[in-house]
Amino acid sequence: MAKKKPDDAAAEAERRFKADLKAGTLGSFYIICGEEAFLRSHYVDLVTKKLTDGPAGEFNFHRFSADDCTPQALADAIDAMPMMAERTLVRVDDVDLFKQPEGAREQYAAILSDIPDYCCVLFVYDTVEFKINGTMKKLAAAVKEHAQIVSFGKQSERSLCAWITRHFRAHGKSVTDELCQYLIFRTDGLMTTLGGEIDKIAAYQEGEAITRGAIDAVVIPALNAQTFDISDAVVNRDFEKALFKLQELYAMQTDPIAVLGAIGAQLRRLYYARVILSAGGGQKELMELTGLKSYPAGLTMTAARRVTDGFCQRAIELALDTDIAMKTSADEPERLLELLIIRLAQEAQHG
Repeated sequence: MAKKKPDDAAAEAERRFKADLKAGTLGSFYIICGEEAFLRSHYVDLVTKKLTDGPAGEFNFHRFSADDCTPQALADAIDAMPMMAERTLVRVDDVDLFKQPEGAREQYAAILSDIPDYCCVLFVYDTVEFKINGTMKKLAAAVKEHAQIVSFGKQSERSLCAWITRHFRAHGKSVTDELCQYLIFRTDGLMTTLGGEIDKIAAYQEGEAITRGAIDAVVIPALNAQTFDISDAVVNRDFEKALFKLQELYAMQTDPIAVLGAIGAQLRRLYYARVILSAGGGQKELMELTGLKSYPAGLTMTAARRVTDGFCQRAIELALDTDIAMKTSADEPERLLELLIIRLAQEAQHG
């Protein structure tokens, strides 16, 4: 049988978790992680309500953080029998098991390998990244064998469009799929961010139908969207717009190194688009290669048709030169970024 890809395995773990939650057949040990905070919080709340909704709910719920979680405290909570309920719930927030002292790691490995059926343990990761350290064999084996790892990543564009449409409908508003894609592009594509932006847009929009003008009026663009605007302005030889967008980022006190990183990433995507076009490919291939969603991929392909391979190669070199200068020279990073924009504009004029 073919080995499952990581994405396939993650999707299967998420599907199984949701099915068990719905059926009331939750397991004993879950690790809840991933960058989609909205879904993490939503499903942890559902588990909490499912298991602690009885008259002795507080008694049957034990919660720990990095400040108060010890192997002994966790073991005591797991061993505590439920009162007037079938199960107890133990939640542990942002405790990196693999960064504990060796003795504690061995204790945790033993505890997590023998969780009784009447207890459900949730390790929830928000500000701390969850990652198994394979060099710590006992603990790694205990986690791999006994934990169900549910990682909520960014949702597909189709799922997000449906979700956005439902949320606008709850406000009495309608929105097209194209504008849903545009809103995803202008934000970071995370549901927590989108939820707040939808509320603002719905309150701002006077008519029933959501317009692009309303989105542009109230949404604060994510860094990737803003740097795309800069690179697109350069491609269109609109030097003043590129500098204006850069000044907007300065006004928001965005780290210049982060801005350069985002500009460099978009320039590389532009180069990939050129290569794909030369090979007879199109938007689909760019999305598969870069992970871009359809809206920014379409814009990138359009931009790639207006530049040459030589411009793309030189643009990447200039971005690398700027990165080196930021890390080695005494020049102000903001000035170096402005010089990069000027040089890119000059390259666009000649290439």
